[in-house]
Amino acid sequence: MQIIKLTHNNHQQVIDQAIAVLKNNGLIIYPTETVYGAGVDACNQVAVAKLLRYKTRREGKPLSIAVASQEMAKKYVKVNEQAQKLYDKFLPGPYTIISKGKQTLAQGVASEFNTVGVRIPQHQLILELVNQYGRAITATSANASDKKRPYSVDDILNNLSLKQKNLIELIIDAGTLPRNEPSTVIDTTLSTPLTLRGEGVKKKANHSQPLIFVSHSEQETRDIAGKILFKYWEQIKQRGLVIGLTGELGAGKTIFAKGIADFLQIKDIITSPTYTYLKEYSYDRYQVRGCFHHLDLWRLDQTQDAQFLQIEQLLAKKNVIAFEWWNHTKKLLPQVKPDIEVELKVLTTEKRQLKVYEK
Repeated sequence: MQIIKLTHNNHQQVIDQAIAVLKNNGLIIYPTETVYGAGVDACNQVAVAKLLRYKTRREGKPLSIAVASQEMAKKYVKVNEQAQKLYDKFLPGPYTIISKGKQTLAQGVASEFNTVGVRIPQHQLILELVNQYGRAITATSANASDKKRPYSVDDILNNLSLKQKNLIELIIDAGTLPRNEPSTVIDTTLSTPLTLRGEGVKKKANHSQPLIFVSHSEQETRDIAGKILFKYWEQIKQRGLVIGLTGELGAGKTIFAKGIADFLQIKDIITSPTYTYLKEYSYDRYQVRGCFHHLDLWRLDQTQDAQFLQIEQLLAKKNVIAFEWWNHTKKLLPQVKPDIEVELKVLTTEKRQLKVYEK
């Protein structure tokens, strides 16, 4: 491992050394306007595999990429109208814009939805590095998974094993970075942009201002459900998640539940629990084990009857609970407060509207 102190006079020397490492399947640690990043050639399978070993537990999280320009970004992702507006407004800057991938990157970079997060950093050294290298490099944070945010080289090295340290070829040390938040992450692959990390997540929409999505197929409804669960994955692990689903017959409530199961990598066939009230499915998503509880209490009309199900015992970390016909159920279970409510509406034979209220 080599550590180079960045000065005003050695930028080109640093860039030359970083490019040599990248060309040789190597891993570099570099500064950005947010935190230190971990970079390898995003098209090099050997290098990406090394980075995944370095990051250890990823639980299916994708790796974002750093590019030097919009033109370079379009080599790797499909930039739709939503993404283009965000590129024009926020990039370069501390934003990660998610688009559909073109499958030109190494395996492990894109998400399970075949989406890729793109950064154009507001850091001149990195822009010059990527521009001169001519290819995207990864832009994931340099800390090992679940470790301290990396604002300094010590933040990184003090929280790595010897095995992880030995995977690093070069560290570009720019001193202690300002304690800025990590980049804001916005998914532009749905009908409405979905903020997965950043201010839009911290200041969640109130009940009168839902996120509104339009789905054109059952698969798209399932994808929307999966991406919403991805947004709440850390909360699921820490304290669980409760979802209330409302909509007329055929609006897509059970389809949404199937999307939950897809995300949790449940292989069982998901059917409506209309006649059993409750169905339970164990899941194991990247060694995180929990249970998906799927409920339909439409046929119950007494609060006392609902109490026999002992719903409170299902509220636990790593568990996901989805209630169909929530507009009816909430009268029976006033003590249960959903984290998310989804109202589904039939627009046409194939098209559905989903209003997502985040509590």
